[in-house]
Amino acid sequence: MAADALITAMEFYFEDHRTVPLPSNAEKEEVLIELLDSIFAKVLLLNEMISQNISNAEFARRIDVKPQEVQRITNLGHNTKIDTISRALSALGKQLQLSVV
Repeated sequence: MAADALITAMEFYFEDHRTVPLPSNAEKEEVLIELLDSIFAKVLLLNEMISQNISNAEFARRIDVKPQEVQRITNLGHNTKIDTISRALSALGKQLQLSVV
């Protein structure tokens, strides 16, 4: 339930074309909310698109897809393969890195 509320809040950021603040370390007695890796990767992608001031239409041209496909890729509520998000970040000159800790 908390994750759903967080995702909804993040969607408001993107509707306003504002970057989502990245998570901070938990303070004492704070509870961290875990998100799916694909959701976090989409946040990174959307933040980068905003940082580079790239519209969905421009991004669609860069990755050679229809604008509707970009809307699906960037929709936090739509399931997108992590490989697709990784390729999308590559089109922005970025690389998605995963690690195990």
